[in-house]
Amino acid sequence: MAGKSLKKFIYFSIVAAVVTIALKGISFLLTGSVGLLSEALESCVNLVAALVALVVLSIAEKPADAEHAFGHSKAEYFSSAIEGGLIIAAACSIVWSAYPRLLHPQPLENVGFGLLISLSASLINLVMGLVLLHQGKRHHSVTLTADGKHLMTDVWTSVGVVVAIGLVKVTGILILDPIIAMLVALNIIWTGYRLMVQSARGLIDTAIPNEERQEVELIFDHFRESGIEFHSLMTRQAGQRKFISVHILVPGEWTVQRGHDLLEVIEGKVRDNFKFPVTVFTHLEPVEDPVSHNDIGIDRL
Repeated sequence: MAGKSLKKFIYFSIVAAVVTIALKGISFLLTGSVGLLSEALESCVNLVAALVALVVLSIAEKPADAEHAFGHSKAEYFSSAIEGGLIIAAACSIVWSAYPRLLHPQPLENVGFGLLISLSASLINLVMGLVLLHQGKRHHSVTLTADGKHLMTDVWTSVGVVVAIGLVKVTGILILDPIIAMLVALNIIWTGYRLMVQSARGLIDTAIPNEERQEVELIFDHFRESGIEFHSLMTRQAGQRKFISVHILVPGEWTVQRGHDLLEVIEGKVRDNFKFPVTVFTHLEPVEDPVSHNDIGIDRL
C-alpha cells in the first residue's frame, strides 16, 4: 500500500508562512517591539522549514529503486533535524536582537493596531498548526508533525509576546519587552532540541510504538491456538513506513506450499491491521529443530 502524497499540506504551510511574515513584519514596524521582531524572525524560519520539508517529502515519496530497495521514507527525519537546527538558529537571532533593548529599553508605538495584526497572524498559524498535527498523526509523517509542532510553538510564544506588550502598555515597564523576547527564544530552543532528538531516534531505527507491537502480538496469538509459534519479532519505522520482521515456526512435516500459504495469510492480516504502509518480512522454520530456536536476533547465534 503506497502512501498518499502529503506535499499539498506543505504548500499550505508555505503560503501561511509568507502571510504571517508580512503581518508580523508590519507589526514590528508599527510598534518597534523586539518581541514582535522575534515572532517575525521565527516566521521566516517557518518558511525555510516548509521549503525544506517540501524537498524532503518529494524525496521520501519516491518509489524504491535499485540503490534504495527499502524506499526513501527515512528522508523525513532529515527534514525534522534541519527544522530543529533552524529553530535554534532563530532563537539565537532573537537573543541577539533583544539584548541591546535589555540594556537600553525603548518605548513602543501603535501598540493596539500592531497587536491586532500580530494576533491575526497567530490565528493563521493556529489553524495551520492544528491541520499539520492532525495530518501528521493520521499519516504517521514526522515531517508534518514537526512542522505542526513548530507552528503551535509559534502560537504560544505569540500569546506570550502579546501579553508582554500589553503589560508594557499598562505598566510602562519597558524592559518587559526584551525579557519576554528572550523567554520566547528559550522556548524555541527547547522545541528545536526535541525535534532533533526525534530525528536521531528515527535515524537509528527505533522500534514501532508498544501499542502497535501489541496489536501485532494479538494477531500472532490467534495462530498460536493452532500450534504455530513465533519468535524474533523485530520492528522499525522510517518516516511513514513501518517494517516488521518475524520468524514463524511450523511442524517440520508441512509442505513448502502449506507453510508459504500460512505466511501469506499472516502477512496480510498484519498489513490490514494498520492504516499506513507496512512491510512485513516472515521467515519459515521447523518448530522441532533446536537450531530454529537459536535464530532469534539480528545476529544469528
